[in-house]
Amino acid sequence: MAKIFCVANQKGGVGKTTSAVNLAAGLAKVGQRVLLVDLDPQGNATMGSGVDKRQLALSIYDVLLESASVAEARVKSDKLVQGGCSYDILGANRELAGAEVELVDVERRERRLKQALAEVSAEYDFVLIDCPPSLSMLTLNGLCCAHGVIVPM
Repeated sequence: MAKIFCVANQKGGVGKTTSAVNLAAGLAKVGQRVLLVDLDPQGNATMGSGVDKRQLALSIYDVLLESASVAEARVKSDKLVQGGCSYDILGANRELAGAEVELVDVERRERRLKQALAEVSAEYDFVLIDCPPSLSMLTLNGLCCAHGVIVPM
């Protein structure tokens, strides 16, 4: 069962994405199975992992709206860590901004990510969630499934 950590802070520019991407790469380098979840509509963790956010067939948006599973939407990072290791990423793009509005009237809206990650939890040692710089429904989804929170300052 994976340990799930949310990288969150309401302030922007404090290093949330940098911390999440580098932690994912570092954990992969030491042989850990890692899934990086990009919950920020800017998609910088996706791009920082070497994945073109504009080319994603499926994303975290599809997972939150339950039109795809994590297993269907995840991709391998193109950032090969020394030794040929890489990590999985559940990417984001600007479509994710619309999820906020679409989730307003949905049941279990704050637990969508938790339910989706439960299906693949056994496949990973760590799940790292890069949150947007706000306390939104997206951040709430990340916090609801996390075992711990990393707050870069």
